[in-house]
Amino acid sequence: CNPSLGLLVINALTAATSVIIPIQTEYLAARGALMILSSIETVRRKKLNPNLTIAGILLTMADTRTTLTRDILAAIENQYGNGIRIFEPIIKRSVRFAESAVAGQSILAYEPKGPGAEAYRQVARDILRGG
Repeated sequence: CNPSLGLLVINALTAATSVIIPIQTEYLAARGALMILSSIETVRRKKLNPNLTIAGILLTMADTRTTLTRDILAAIENQYGNGIRIFEPIIKRSVRFAESAVAGQSILAYEPKGPGAEAYRQVARDILRGG
């Protein structure tokens, strides 16, 4: 779903069995994770979907060369790493993602052998294995 907490997201959380929470490695996005976690808890508590689970957090748009990104990664690991799985690999920032959006294609179609597509494939394989 889009990154909002409107009716569409609540309906999706009500219908889902599990949730993957993508978080951009930026300050405001990391803070926004608290809101989605709160929404998930509300959906459970109000018995809209008491069995909803969190499959994990997927860190995206990471520029690991910057101190800010490294600080955000550490903060997310410290805050959520003990209770919520954090998927590997981290999806690194690349101009190819923006180019694929302009082309109207997924990164898998736009640059199937690139590092972005491979990172998403690796996460998908991990999820399918149940790991």
